[in-house]
Order: sequence, then C-alpha cells, then structure tokens
Amino acid sequence: MLSHAARQMGYGWGFGVHEALDQFGALFGPLVAAGVLAERGDYRTAFAMLVVPALVTLAMLIYARLLHPRPEDLEASVPNIHAAGLPGVFWIYLAGAALVAAGFADFTLIAFHFEKVRVVPNTWIPVFYSVAMASSGIGSLLLGRLFDRAGFRILLPLTVIAAASSPLVFFGRFWLAVVGSALWGVGMGVHESIIPAAVATMVPQQRRPSAYGIFTGGYGLAWFIGSVIIGRLYDISVSALIIFSVVAQLAAIPLFLSVNKRQGRSDTATS
Repeated sequence: MLSHAARQMGYGWGFGVHEALDQFGALFGPLVAAGVLAERGDYRTAFAMLVVPALVTLAMLIYARLLHPRPEDLEASVPNIHAAGLPGVFWIYLAGAALVAAGFADFTLIAFHFEKVRVVPNTWIPVFYSVAMASSGIGSLLLGRLFDRAGFRILLPLTVIAAASSPLVFFGRFWLAVVGSALWGVGMGVHESIIPAAVATMVPQQRRPSAYGIFTGGYGLAWFIGSVIIGRLYDISVSALIIFSVVAQLAAIPLFLSVNKRQGRSDTATS
C-alpha cells in the first residue's frame, strides 16, 4: 500500500516519512514509560498510559481504509509486463536482505545485556531505546531522500554502519553503548524504510503484493533464525555473538553490489 502512495514523492522519501512517524511514537512512548517508572515504579501504570495512542492508531487505520479502499488506484496503471514471475534481481536482493536481518540483534537482547552487565541503570534503558528510535526516525528521513537521489548503492555503507553497532552495544561501556544504540537505530531505520523501498524499484507494479509478501516472509524468517542463533551464542560467548552478527551483515555486501550492478544496467537499458 505504501509503495503505491509513495510513487509520486519518491519511494525513499515515502518509506522514510512512514518510518520517521513510526519512530516518533517509539521515541516518546519509552520516555513516558521511563517517567512513570521513575515516579511510581509501576509497570502496570506505565503500560496503561500507552492504551490511548493505541486506540488513536486503530481509529486512523479504520479512517484510512474508508478513505482509500483501493490503494493501487493512487498510482497510475501501467501495462502488465513481466507479470508472470519475479525478476532474478529480486531474489538476489532478498538473499542479501536476509543476511542483514539474520545478523541484526534485537533491542530486547541488547536491553537484557545492559541490565545483566549493569552497563546502564534500569531506568535509563528506555532512554537508550528512545535514542535508538530518534536515530531511526531522523535517519529514515535523511536516508530516504538520499536513496531517491543516489539510488541503491547507498545500502552499501549503511550495511557497514549497522554492523558496527553490535560490538559497541555488547562490549562498550555507557557512552559507547549510547553510540552503539544510535547506530542500531540507524540500522533499524534502514531495515524499515530503505530496504523495503528498494523492492518497489525491482518488480512490476502488478507483482508488488506477492513480492512484498515473499520478501517480508523471507526477511522475517531470516530474522527469526538469526535471533535464535544470536540468543544461543549470547549464552556461550558474547564475542562469538558479535562475530556472527558482523560477518552475517557484511556478507550481504557482495549481493548488494550485484543488485546495484544489475539495477544500473536496467536503468541504462530503460533510458
């Protein structure tokens, strides 16, 4: 749905704005929770405060459904070309994105690590998460614009930046953990904005629903398997966890280079 709505403004910017608004809520939600915990020390009240934005979200979703029941109508129709299957570049990209997802540690484990090794006081953990969400939201806006201008190759340095977050959050003390959380947030912004935005540039309009379904399914499965491996490695060796996380994400770069090369040839042929 978002790919249809973002066609006119640019896929990077459209997905970036969506992610920024998402992280705006994720920024202030933990801050509210942290404030309640600091004042009352009561998780029940902290979670109860979040019911209000949840109800507003459901109301806006219903309104959007009534206003645009067919989101594909937001985009001009195009001839039904290459609709028989998904292009090869899509599968290469999915493999690269799956490696990135497998190596990306979830913040739940990071927060557990902060508490276990006492790098961060408990009341500061929601603040660290807010730092990550702020980096994700701001990064999504800036990187979305950059994606629309520079194209797919922007994913190459961003993959390195996301991989660098692992050693900082798992080995760093307080301030290095802050930097690592910020870089983790940038990585999350890439996961939620640029990575899905790029799919829309690879597949015909008529194939986008199935393409996004396959992509999200494969991406989520890889994240699940990677999270299981990372969780097991955490019990064995934090160093092994970091090596797996970094190597898995950096292994995606050759695949992304191949996608960038193929996309460049496709653009040249089109022009």
